[in-house]
Amino acid sequence: MTQGPKNRADLIYPDLSYQIVGCSYNVFNELGFGQKEVIYQRALEKELKRTGFAAEREKRFPINYKGDVVGSYMPDFIVENKVVVELKVRPKIGYVHINQVVQYLRATERKLAIIIYFTRDGVKYRRVVNIN
Repeated sequence: MTQGPKNRADLIYPDLSYQIVGCSYNVFNELGFGQKEVIYQRALEKELKRTGFAAEREKRFPINYKGDVVGSYMPDFIVENKVVVELKVRPKIGYVHINQVVQYLRATERKLAIIIYFTRDGVKYRRVVNIN
């Protein structure tokens, strides 16, 4: 699900990804480290909209089984109706976080997710691609 591209031309939404990550750096530069995840979410929502992006926060995506809703997923953001963005406040991401966004990609039928995590050392991110 996360095999890397051979060159920049193979990247999915490279410019949009760059700008989303840039917005997260702006948030970190203003707020610094140590905020709750929800504070970073609210600030990133403001920054994305200030920059002119359509960003839906915590949009619910129902999971159906034989016509019945059996659950739902709520990614932190869907940006420009293309990219799933999930925020974390932690020193690193683990398999559980990657698996979470893989589930979001399947539920939302999007091609790209970006996990952005705010650490003591600054903003880090990981792109996760839905190759299905």
